[in-house]
Amino acid sequence: MRIDKLLWFLRLAASRSFAQHWVQDGHIRLNGRRIEKPGTSIKAGDVLTLPMRSRVTVIEVATLPARRGPAEEAQRCYRVLDERLANPIAGEAQSQSSGDLIP
Repeated sequence: MRIDKLLWFLRLAASRSFAQHWVQDGHIRLNGRRIEKPGTSIKAGDVLTLPMRSRVTVIEVATLPARRGPAEEAQRCYRVLDERLANPIAGEAQSQSSGDLIP
């Protein structure tokens, strides 16, 4: 499956044309390699590094979707690899505040 179509099907891009421009700008990495062609083939097991608005997200494609379905269906097709690091500041603040408690 083409990467632009996959990004649109997985609801990571609002439109297919946005996905095409996103790829052409050279910001997306496939298995660690920078890609610039929207027609690049993607298969299950590939790892994508995606620059989002406020963070970089790394996902592994579990299965290729057959359509652009609901968000829940799309989310079952990939696995976020860096999920525990999604908000390191919140985790740090939480651990500090728990140390301030008096028994």
